Amino acid sequence: MTERLPIGVSIRTIRAEPSWWLESAKRLDVAGYDGVWAWDHFVGQGDRTVPVVEGWTILAMAAAATTHATVGTFVANVMNRHPAVLARMASTLQIASGGRFVLGMGIGGGPKEHAAYGIDFPEPKERAARLEEAIAVIRALWTGGPVTRDSPFYPLVDAHARPVPEPPPPIIIGGETPAGARLAGRIGDGWSAFDVNFAENLPLYLEALEASGRRRGDQRVLVGFQGDWLGDAAIGDSEWCREPRAAWERWHEIGADGAILLARTSSDVDALVEAVDRW
Repeated sequence: MTERLPIGVSIRTIRAEPSWWLESAKRLDVAGYDGVWAWDHFVGQGDRTVPVVEGWTILAMAAAATTHATVGTFVANVMNRHPAVLARMASTLQIASGGRFVLGMGIGGGPKEHAAYGIDFPEPKERAARLEEAIAVIRALWTGGPVTRDSPFYPLVDAHARPVPEPPPPIIIGGETPAGARLAGRIGDGWSAFDVNFAENLPLYLEALEASGRRRGDQRVLVGFQGDWLGDAAIGDSEWCREPRAAWERWHEIGADGAILLARTSSDVDALVEAVDRW
């Protein structure tokens, strides 16, 4: 295999079983993929009776079963957990993985999923405000504490959080809208967006980043390929498998530091593993 490309794989957690997910993660890690990523859903988005792997739990198992790949959330829904709890979860994963964890966060979607589990689902503006406050809470707790905050959504009183992750995990904000891109540029350690929105919103992210006084070189910008990116085609017929280096160079020229591909089936994982020989 030639040099590694910064290509990771989001392994579907909906219509999946834990044993399959974990075995796929191990195969992709050995093959040389840059990261394995998990969704943060509790039920299927269409048929809510299908099996769903809980993302954080399987990532913890993947951290123990892999050696070099990043393990990360793509992306964690801010509404699903109190950020103080999420800070502890992320800290443990970062330490246990030897510094390989990346915390992807977003404002969430799917009101039916939230209603099914009794989770509040306010309007996007409030969810964005909660995300900003949650990130502040998480970063404060990653200092170890004590942390006391009198804030609108997540007040804390003398909160301690040890052990401290060194270094703290990067927080990459997933955002498909102009507002999401700007928020990532203003407070995130990076930004992720799917291919259909990436080029359009990248300038907004960069403008917000420059206004924040932070450096582009300290950020990680990821382009994701999810949902219907293949249509009815097999993943092995995609440019990412036929000519992975050319595909990567094209998106890198647009402005991405890394790519995340979706693996939906065992056949997808097979094709991705075989494609490494063409890197």
